[in-house]
Amino acid sequence: QVQLVESGGGLVQAGGSLKLSCAASGRTFSSHGMGWFRQAPGKEREFVAAISRSTINTYYADSVKGRFTISKDNAKLTVYLQMNSLKAEDTAVYYCAARIGPGVGITKDEYPYWGQGTQVTVSS
Repeated sequence: QVQLVESGGGLVQAGGSLKLSCAASGRTFSSHGMGWFRQAPGKEREFVAAISRSTINTYYADSVKGRFTISKDNAKLTVYLQMNSLKAEDTAVYYCAARIGPGVGITKDEYPYWGQGTQVTVSS
């Protein structure tokens, strides 16, 4: 069982930056690949970024590639999402998620563990 708690959301102007954090419980964090998803009002939850359990592999949605960076600190049991050059369309609730196994996961169904979400609002 893994428990996840996101933090770092807030209100930022377009072009600005935010860094989200997701703290995990449990001694098996290094065995988990991690992902970030987001859900805007009235829309489906969508994939944003993922990182493998070893931290070697990462994968990004086209909409955030080059602007967002996912990282994972196994010693601190934390995964991060650095978001730069934010746009109004990045406004959403951001969720971190954990999965067991190698590689990166890009679909919601691959992740059994989820945080409660943190709101990111980008004003234009």
